[in-house]
Amino acid sequence: MSSETVPRILVVCTGNVCRSPYMERVIQQVVDKAWGAGAVEVHSAGTGALAGRGMDPGTEEILRCAGVRTEGFKARQLVKDHVASSALVLTATRAHRGPVASLHPRALRYTFALGDFVHLASSLPDEKMPRTDDPAKWLSEITQGVAQRRGLVSPRDPVEVDVTDPFRRGPEVFAQMSREVDLLRPGLERALGGHRTR
Repeated sequence: MSSETVPRILVVCTGNVCRSPYMERVIQQVVDKAWGAGAVEVHSAGTGALAGRGMDPGTEEILRCAGVRTEGFKARQLVKDHVASSALVLTATRAHRGPVASLHPRALRYTFALGDFVHLASSLPDEKMPRTDDPAKWLSEITQGVAQRRGLVSPRDPVEVDVTDPFRRGPEVFAQMSREVDLLRPGLERALGGHRTR
């Protein structure tokens, strides 16, 4: 599959060294398990990135302990092309959606805080889930389906949605960040094709 045809998921936080690297690698695991390695690419960027840096040692340690690959990561500044070339954008907080949309306004249709995406996707009944073995088509259909749930499902409190920022904080805050993301993993697996009927 050529890079032009591989659907992309973009993950966004602020510095692109703590939350979004963790989310990127977890989501990449999810889609690799669902579709096979290389079928869907997961990237990340920051609205105020510490460009060129590796992931924070706190994030790296948590991923390594979980057996998740950490090598090859470099923080990068969010630019319009990152957004425009993605099928789905997942942000660490609701506030990060604004900078994404300012770069590419039509992306509001496919940009969600991670917690909101899982919450809305979880409200989709099984019969409304995509029925396809094409990962690009699946991502397109699930994104449309989740977007249509906006306004139909009671929103969660921002405290429940936003992923805690552990930057320059202790290991207990990195652990909290990872728990918040990991709790969303079952919903992510369903939303991103892990439980599809073949």
